[in-house]
Formats: sequence, C-alpha cells, structure tokens
Amino acid sequence: MTEPYQVIDRRFRDLVLANVRLRKLSGGHLWTEGPVWFPAHQCLLFSDIPNQKIYRWMCGGSVNVFRDHSDFANGNTTDLNGRLISCRHGTRSVVRTEHNGSITTLADGFEGHRLNSPNDVVVKSDGSIWFTDPTYGILSNYEGYKAVPEQKYNNVFRLDLATGTLTSVTSEFRQPNGLAFSNDEKLLYIAESGSSHDSSIPAVIRVYDVVDGNRLENGREFAVIDNGLPDGIRVDCHGNVWSSAADGVHCFDRAGTLLGKILVPETVSNLTFGGARGNEILMTATTSVYAIHVNSEALVR
Repeated sequence: MTEPYQVIDRRFRDLVLANVRLRKLSGGHLWTEGPVWFPAHQCLLFSDIPNQKIYRWMCGGSVNVFRDHSDFANGNTTDLNGRLISCRHGTRSVVRTEHNGSITTLADGFEGHRLNSPNDVVVKSDGSIWFTDPTYGILSNYEGYKAVPEQKYNNVFRLDLATGTLTSVTSEFRQPNGLAFSNDEKLLYIAESGSSHDSSIPAVIRVYDVVDGNRLENGREFAVIDNGLPDGIRVDCHGNVWSSAADGVHCFDRAGTLLGKILVPETVSNLTFGGARGNEILMTATTSVYAIHVNSEALVR
C-alpha cells in the first residue's frame, strides 16, 4: 500500500498512522467546502457551494442532502449550544440554524454597507463569532451573485452576540480565508488566499495575538504554503496547525515548521477533525470529500 504521506520532519511520524489509507467518502460535487463535525449525531456536514446544497455524511457511509437551496453556503461551524453557524455567499451573511430548523441572520452588513461574501467562521469560548469576508462570492455568478464590493476592505470580523456589535479586527488581507484559534485562544491564525487571483500575493498563514479576548495585534507571517494556497485551517490538541493546500493537507508545528503532508489527489479546500473517535481528518477537496485516521485530534473544550 502506498503511504498517503510525505514526511518532512520525523516528528510527523508521531502524528500519523502507518497502516491506514485515504478514503473517499463522497464524490461528484462541484466545489466542496465548510466541513463541520457533529459528535452528538455522528455526522459531517459540508457545503457544495455552486450546487447550493449542504450535505450530510453519516458514519455508516450514507450521504444525503441536509439543506437544499443553501444560498451558496460556504464555511460552517457550531456555536456553544451545538447550533450550525454558516457563511452564505448568496445573502452575503452569517446565519444560525436554530434547533427547530429556523434560520436567524446574525450579520449581513457593516457601517451601513453590505458585507462582501462571508467565507469561513469560528466561535470563541466566550460565544463571539469571528469570520472572514473576502470577495469570492461576488466575483462571478458561480459561487454567489456577481456584484461590486461595498466594503472598502476585505475584513476579518468579530461579532459580539451579547451586544450585536460587529467589529473589524483586521483589514490587512487581500483575501482573508480560513481561521482558527490556538487552544488557549491567545493566538488567531488566518489564511491569506489572495494568490488565487494575484500571484504577487504570498500564499501564507498569518498569526495574531488576541488581546483582551476581542482584538488582534502584532500580525506576522506564521507559515508558507509551498503548493497552492491556504484555505481552511485547524489546530490539533498538540497546537499543530493543519492547512489545506493544492497537494493535500500540510501540518506545521507551533513555530511554523512544516512537519509533513497528507497527500490527496484533489485540491483540498478545508478540513476538520471528527469521526467516531475524533481521530480522523475529514477533508473537502474540489469534487469530493476524503477522510484519513491520524494519531491526533482536536482539543475538546
């Protein structure tokens, strides 16, 4: 069996398993994104943006449509109450699916103007919602509705649900994309994917200090993606950062050193930890969804 890894640093051997294979869970999609694992239901939800659907994969292997007419939903996560939080290109908004199935709009504008196209989202332990707002969903009619941006910058936002206040925490990105907090929430990692349309933009993950729990300072380069660009990112229980890339998933240690890669036959857009025991990396990759067991997992709060 061909090993589905590229080991660059010997420490990567401790994070992967020698006797596993890459598994294809679902195929035939247009562009998959936004994987989110629901432990209580033992299922993975993921978006197919151009098809305007959110799919559900169950541990038993079945795949079905969780939501049709998803308004070009992209990134997904869960809040502290286990509710689905989604970024929608079509409505240029961040929404919450309530337990009864109804949908609540949480944010769709900033300083009197519509958002660009919210892309990826994370929820902090204080319940605040942090999301990126690049222009991908309004560049064409493929992943949203073509429109002229109304925002001066492509921001990363923080939404305080207690007050309803939406704040830009940084506007330093050409196209901010995936984001993930360190396990102690003192750092926020953010992917710069602007090289998708401008090769002069470096394909990097930047990291910021989270100050007072609600603002960012001291932005600096954390890691460079050497094949493709960073999109979705996750942090494991050891503090390693796992990023999507053109050739699979790249794993970096806390210092930004590349440890190794999971090799995937399609460009990976995003990833999450999940599976029955939490030790699988579930990857959305162009037309398909893949999974592989690893010797790591996400930190369970």
